[in-house]
Order: sequence, then C-alpha cells, then structure tokens
Amino acid sequence: MGSVLLLISSVYSASRWIPWGRSLTRAPLLRVAPVAGPAWVLAAGKKDLIDLPVLNEEDLEEQFVRGSGPGGQATNKTSNCVVLKHIPTGIVVKCHQTRSVETNRKRAREILRGKVDIACKGEDSEIIKKKMESMQRKQEKRKNANDNLEKKRMFKEALAAEMKTIK
Repeated sequence: MGSVLLLISSVYSASRWIPWGRSLTRAPLLRVAPVAGPAWVLAAGKKDLIDLPVLNEEDLEEQFVRGSGPGGQATNKTSNCVVLKHIPTGIVVKCHQTRSVETNRKRAREILRGKVDIACKGEDSEIIKKKMESMQRKQEKRKNANDNLEKKRMFKEALAAEMKTIK
C-alpha cells in the first residue's frame, strides 16, 4: 500500500512540470507584431467602417493595468486592462471588456480608431453620420407608432359615437 502511494505522489510531482499549464500555453499569444497594411485589411468584418484612419504603432503608448468592477480574484490579480494613448492627439482609451489581454488590445485599438476619426473629421466622420442616421430612423419609428396609436384612438372614438347614435 505504501508503494502505491509513493507511485501516485511521484506521478503527481512529475506531472506538475509538464508544460501544459495556462501560463506556458498563453505566453506565445502575448507577442503580437504590429499589423501594417491597408485600412481594408484592418477593418475586415466591418464593411461600414472602412474609412477609419490607420494607427501607427509608434504613435501609440500602451499600458496594462489592473481593471476594476465585478470579477473578483480574476480582476483583482491580473493586469489585463489595456490603456492605450494616441500620442499625437492625446486621446486615451481604457478597455477591460474581457479577461483576455489580446482581445482587450484589439478592442482598444478599434475604439481608439473610432475616437481618432471623430477627433480628426468631426461632423464628417462616418461614425457620427451612422449615429445620426440611426437616431433619425428611431425618431421616424417613434412618430409612426404615435400616429398609429392616434388613428386607433380616433377609430375607437368614432366607433363609440356611431354605437351611441344607433341606440
């Protein structure tokens, strides 16, 4: 019985050193080369936002800090919140949407591209135009819904008045 326990403990001690742990498997993912290329390559799933400016990696200052909010130990002990600063404009973006540093880096760059576009183009920005269009569509829907409610109310009143005249 004692030899079996010794065998189990020796297997356990040997298995601790096999490079299958989280830190060893995720280490290569943290090294990301800056992406250089046309804007349509960088905006590959977002066909609407092709005109966003391309960010140069040398114009960016990146920090990894501890995030805040819900999440407990996963949030309090890991520095996976990305703070990205665009040096020429001074715009700072903080992204802590997921627990993955790589996902937060990508999302922070997307957000920063949008904010730089708004800062450079102002009212002519594609993002502002799309937001204004969606607000107008929402207002039209609200107006149509109110018109339909008013028509229903008028119809019910006319129907009630007609019922009174019949009796």
